[in-house]
Formats: sequence, structure tokens, C-alpha cells
Amino acid sequence: MDKRKNNGNKGHSTKSNGVDKRRNQYKEAIEQAGGVKDVVKVLKMLFTKATMDSDTTAAKIYLEYYLGKPRETKDLNIIAEQKLFSKENPTGE
Repeated sequence: MDKRKNNGNKGHSTKSNGVDKRRNQYKEAIEQAGGVKDVVKVLKMLFTKATMDSDTTAAKIYLEYYLGKPRETKDLNIIAEQKLFSKENPTGE
């Protein structure tokens, strides 16, 4: 029987006793060290460095946070004349 239906729903939580063990302790330390104002300050610094100093690395980091990372694309070219399977070779080998 598939027991995945019991994970995370209908009262079956993946957290034990309300403690999320998946939470990273370093992330919690970063949250304690600075607040929203500090994050805004860093983003403004990146923006200034990217625009005033023409720093491409700062621009890349700023845009990745502002717009999100670009998704990987793959170029797939299929030639229409190419036969994948034929009557003589039905498996394509």
C-alpha cells in the first residue's frame, strides 16, 4: 500500500512536536542578525554598485533577486524529413 498519502496532510505532519528539523540553523542566525531594513540596504548597495560602477557581478546578483534567476532553455531542432522508424527497422536501431 502506498503510504505517501499520510505525509503532511490530514493531521499527519512531517514536523515532530511542532519543531521543524529541516530549518537551517545558519539561516536562523542570519535572520537574527539583520532585518528587512538591512536587506533593503544591501539591495540598494548592489543597485548603486551595478549602475554607478558598472559592476556586472553586482548587476547580475541584483537582477537575480529582483527578477528571479533565468530558467535554463534547451534548443531542440528536429528535422521533419528524418524518419525515426521504418517498416524494415521498427525499433529505430
